[in-house]
Amino acid sequence: MITKVLIANRGEIALRVLRACKELGIATVAVHSTADADAMHVRLADESVCIGPPPSRDSYLNIHQIVAACEITGADAVHPGYGFLSENAKFAEILDAHGITFIGPTAEHIRLMGDKITAKKTAVELGIPVVPGSDGEVKPENAMEIARKIGFPVLIKATAGGGGRGMKVAKTPADLEEAVSTARSEALAAFGNDAVYMEKYLGKPRHIEVQVVGDGAGNAIHLGERDCSLQRRHQKVWEEANSPALNVEQRMKIGQICADAMKKMKYRGAGTVEFLYEDGEFYFIEMNTRLQVEHPITEAITGIDLVHEQIRVASGAGLSVTQEEIEFSGHAIECRINAEDPRTFVPSPGTITHFHAPGGLGVRVDSGAYQGYKIPPYYDSLIGKLIVHGRTRVECMMRLRRVLDEFVIDGIKTTLPLFQELISNQDIANGDYDIHWLENYLAKTSV
Repeated sequence: MITKVLIANRGEIALRVLRACKELGIATVAVHSTADADAMHVRLADESVCIGPPPSRDSYLNIHQIVAACEITGADAVHPGYGFLSENAKFAEILDAHGITFIGPTAEHIRLMGDKITAKKTAVELGIPVVPGSDGEVKPENAMEIARKIGFPVLIKATAGGGGRGMKVAKTPADLEEAVSTARSEALAAFGNDAVYMEKYLGKPRHIEVQVVGDGAGNAIHLGERDCSLQRRHQKVWEEANSPALNVEQRMKIGQICADAMKKMKYRGAGTVEFLYEDGEFYFIEMNTRLQVEHPITEAITGIDLVHEQIRVASGAGLSVTQEEIEFSGHAIECRINAEDPRTFVPSPGTITHFHAPGGLGVRVDSGAYQGYKIPPYYDSLIGKLIVHGRTRVECMMRLRRVLDEFVIDGIKTTLPLFQELISNQDIANGDYDIHWLENYLAKTSV
């Protein structure tokens, strides 16, 4: 059994993992950079270790320092959260070599799903529907031939990509050469790998993802889907569970397809299978082999603690529920609260002068922020997540409207005003949006 977990992350997700460990009676170790010495998870952990200066490469991405912190404190497991080293196969292997449990999938599965070309081939083998596209890497010399077979418009994507980097659309043959060249350059700069592949570009899809958990021994479950279509530059802003676009039959069918695939893989831990959805069809785009930022809305509608499940599986205890025991209840929405200008999205680091989180039935705030906390300029601008649950989507939206008015964060700019706008929009009220909706809305309403 796991007795002490080192949390190899920061911010709200580090605090989220810490809380789960405490509920399970597991001791915690917080690692932090010098910039995060006053972070909430550092204050609440049983032990803390400074692992370097502010730059991520010298602290949160420094595998040597994290392993050393495990050895110093006697931590027998590491939870990576999301981002940083959470999908780093080498990190998982190094921990295993040191006899330390990685609370996540095997290194093999991280590698398999981390490369988008390999992941797509694997999805086909597992019976998951995919977007029509290239069989492998696309080179400048074969791009036109492949594009004509697929049919324009096409989407060029980095094989090792994420967050929209290394992603370009070619609407016509005349656009293709520049799109491939630009995507390759961006991919090389962002990931150190210029390999790209090609997919059919869908005009107005939704972004639907299915939450899965496996025990590594051939048992796996799905916990329904989340709709993450409200995005800006491929970054999710607002998420819902369940999707307003799906009915029960569609939900259970795609969920079972994903659960069956995880059983065949003997997948271990939590994961998310992501799709584009258009005209009643699902198209696999990638799998994230980690906990997602938006996991709390799945917890809200199922009552299942996903971090608890991750720890159970990693310790060899198996899943706590079967598929038949899972009950879906109500509707949940998550708003990502970023320290950014709500119109320009320029980061706004600084000191929080006032902080008041909303409360009441069906309200959850995951945040490591507090009054007097100084947000450092070195990391992602996410400072908190507002999660609201209701018996119906209408009740959930009404509750969200109320709590947005209660939420106070002063001293910095945040995206709270944007959500106050969105909650009053008729398209949002109707659940009538796609992955392009938010950017089109911002373009129309910008000054």
